Amino acid sequence: MLEVTNLTKIYDDGTRALTDVSFTVQDNEFLVIIGLSGSGKSTLLRCINRLIEPTEGKVFLDGVDVTSVDARELRQIRRKIGMIFQHFNLVKRSSVLINALAGRLGYLNPLKSLMYRFPEKEQKKARDALEMVGILDQAHKRADELSGGQQQRVGIARALMQNPSVILADEPVASLDPVLAHSILGYLEKINKEQGITILCSLHYLDLVQRYATRVIGLRDGRIVYRGTKQDIQRMTDEQFREIYGEEAVRVSAGLEGKVE
Repeated sequence: MLEVTNLTKIYDDGTRALTDVSFTVQDNEFLVIIGLSGSGKSTLLRCINRLIEPTEGKVFLDGVDVTSVDARELRQIRRKIGMIFQHFNLVKRSSVLINALAGRLGYLNPLKSLMYRFPEKEQKKARDALEMVGILDQAHKRADELSGGQQQRVGIARALMQNPSVILADEPVASLDPVLAHSILGYLEKINKEQGITILCSLHYLDLVQRYATRVIGLRDGRIVYRGTKQDIQRMTDEQFREIYGEEAVRVSAGLEGKVE
């Protein structure tokens, strides 16, 4: 179980990105975080694994206070928390297989990893992860030879290599077209259901939220302003929509987050 309690983040320039954010995520949930750009979604996800240090508040993973552990303990905890990025964060000149194997760096001898000397069992594990996301046939291509959707599948395989209990997906389909977006989220849903990995995913489009989320929280100006299930999203009123996206936001279609006219 993941528990976030009174989380606040104020950046050095005084920007308040999060204010008193609290929620709990049960094991095996697919929680989606919605909100406009700048609402605090990315900061929230990065505070959970301490890629960004919170200013105040606590994050507990399976009862362990992530926010108070030292650097050595944090490395151990991060093995359990996979991360998928909007812009993929792959090593462009390295092969797809090596990028997937990067997910095992927290488990392997650092010197051997730097020399790309990965044990055969780890290479097999990487091939299995790539096969799961339908991209094993690209294993020996350079990452920068792949399309955006293919690169994001490599990102998912890399996260799987950590044997995580939780995956944080930060706008994983924001740069993809609708067909590819459903493909990527379909893989995350499969991982969630078949492997029991908890997913926290930030998204913009409500049609995707309705299709994949088990539960939803909405952020606005760094505060939680909405909580609900996928069924609640389907019944969302205009008032609730504007509470998340602002008074000037309008629904341009059933599937879009909103458009400021």
